[in-house]
Parts: sequence; C-alpha cells; structure tokens
Amino acid sequence: MTTIRVLLADDQKLLVASFRMLIESAPDLEVVGEAATGREAVELARTTRPDVVLMDVRMPDLDGIEATRRITGDQDLTQVKVLILTTFELDENILHALRAGASGFLSKGVEPASLLDGIRQVAGGESLLSPKATRTLISRFLREPASGPPQASALESLTPREKEIVALVAVGLSNDAIAERLYVSPLTAKTHINNAMGKLGARDRAQLVVLAYQSGLVRADEPR
Repeated sequence: MTTIRVLLADDQKLLVASFRMLIESAPDLEVVGEAATGREAVELARTTRPDVVLMDVRMPDLDGIEATRRITGDQDLTQVKVLILTTFELDENILHALRAGASGFLSKGVEPASLLDGIRQVAGGESLLSPKATRTLISRFLREPASGPPQASALESLTPREKEIVALVAVGLSNDAIAERLYVSPLTAKTHINNAMGKLGARDRAQLVVLAYQSGLVRADEPR
C-alpha cells in the first residue's frame, strides 16, 4: 500500500494537532511536516516533497494563495497537490487559490471521513470542486480582471470529444457521471480527461475548470 504524504500548513496549533491526529489514524496517510506560515509551507514543500499540502488561506508572513502559487509554479514540485482549507465554502479567496494552482478546497468544519477522502482524492489527481461552488466561484472569477485575456485558442489542440468532456468537468461532473451522460465507460472518460490535461498543461481537473471558463468553452450562466 502506497502511503500518501501530507504537509499541514496552518497557524492554528490546535487545529493542526487535530488534523495530525486524524490523518495519522489512517493507515495510508502520514504527516511529514507542519508549517505555521506560508513561507514555511513553501520551504517545507521543497524539503519534504509531500503528495498533498493542506493549506490554510489566511496565514502570516505569506498568505496561502501566494504560497500555493509558489509551490505549483516550482518545476521541482510538479507532483505536489495543494488542498485549500477555508472557513466558508464560497470564500472569494478560493477563486484566487484555484487560479494559483490549488486542486480544490475543503471547509475547516468538514467531517473527518470527508477530509481523509479529500486528501486521497487530490493525491490521486482528482479535484475537490462541488458543482454549486464551482459555478458560483467561476461566475465571480469571470467578473474580475485576470492576468491576461481569455484565450479560446488554448483549446484548439483538443478533439471535439475532449472539449465536450472538459466542459462537463467544468460543471463538476465526476468520471462516472460523464460516462453515463456520454454513454462511454468511466475509463474512457478518464482517458479523455488525462489527454486534455496533457495537451493543455493542466496539473489536474481544477485547472481544467479554470481553463474551460477562461477560454469561453463554458459560461457560468449556461444550464447543464
């Protein structure tokens, strides 16, 4: 059994202690470090090479968004996934965290089993984006200035089927739901998603979501 290595980044010591106890109670998970500031999280990510960083948005020295950007932008840390912790599911800062490369987010009040499953999911290359939260967050995202104009040409390398599947990923559908919608196997759906990620240079499904909306492939007000 492969052990998933987790780095905890939060300045609330009691919360970190609780998360450590919970995570280490799972036979397939282990905590490899604790960071109390964003800068420390980046440094520990580089030295411990965790599979997943459980990152608080609001931290001293360097906030979680900038720390996420530095981790996901480091070519030596391409396998490290960042899972954002937030007090509110629709915290506007989550938008910027996703843009910075986070793989998704969890509420700090999440059920223990959901936290463990979320870590496993992100470590496996999935994203944690509920359909409701995704649509609301992206709607806000599109009303804010981005670092550059949306590029529809970014999707030109995709086949029609890949574009169709990326659009379904963008509204929060799982592999099984996509497979059912398109009358294909879940494995086929996953293969198309992986191919699209490779062509677009996306780290995971969360990045596919951002690209789909930013390129205009999907609009926040479209029914699905």
